[in-house]
Amino acid sequence: MQPTLVFDIETIPDLAGFAAVNGIDETALAPGELAEMALLARRQRTGSDFMPHHLHRIVAISCVLRSGDQLKVWSLGEPDSAEAELIQRFYDGIERYTPQLVSWNGGGFDLPVLHYRSLIHGVAAARYWDWGDDDKEFKWNNYLSRYHTRHLDLMDVLAMYQPRANAPLDDVAKLCGFPGKLGMDGSKVLEAWQNGGIDAIRNYCETDVMNTWLVYLRFQKLRGTLTEAAYAAEIELARDTVASHPAQHWQEFLAAWQ
Repeated sequence: MQPTLVFDIETIPDLAGFAAVNGIDETALAPGELAEMALLARRQRTGSDFMPHHLHRIVAISCVLRSGDQLKVWSLGEPDSAEAELIQRFYDGIERYTPQLVSWNGGGFDLPVLHYRSLIHGVAAARYWDWGDDDKEFKWNNYLSRYHTRHLDLMDVLAMYQPRANAPLDDVAKLCGFPGKLGMDGSKVLEAWQNGGIDAIRNYCETDVMNTWLVYLRFQKLRGTLTEAAYAAEIELARDTVASHPAQHWQEFLAAWQ
């Protein structure tokens, strides 16, 4: 069975990058002042404080890996790992496993951010960027093409590639009977980061990838790839994996999954 890797990233505004592209001396401002300046500038330009993809700094990458008879969920690196290390670890996993990648809005957000940030940090990701030059199979099914399935953006596929039909992961997970988001969402990540809450951010990211994995299993059942018995076995494995983690966020996740 081909390994399957579900991934999700959490980001904050890249304040140093904002200062650099706008000719601002960041040392002359407190971090809070620079953050407010960056968000205000974005609101004035677009009506939203959501920064452009290249000015998102990645602070967490979480994964679910289904390989062999094992299911693993974790966050890459350590809480204090540098952004470049997190990104390199992500691409090293692709280099090692050549997995089926699965995301929710990965094509619209996570991967473009990873592309820009990889470029900035000089990260190497040969397997991921293979368009068939090294492996001819990748010419017809690679990670980069929107309509290839080596990377499956579940949100994009379910919406028939129509942005007006996009749905939030939280809603879809809950409608399917899964826990959905618990205690945090993307809008709270910056505040949590400013308050030293990187552990909470990583925990939130991990529960997001588990929600995505569970929705992916339901999708595979929908496609007929998983029989009823195989689907039930995968769900049991996921539940057992969550139950084996004593951390509070997993106990809350399990309590909500009843």
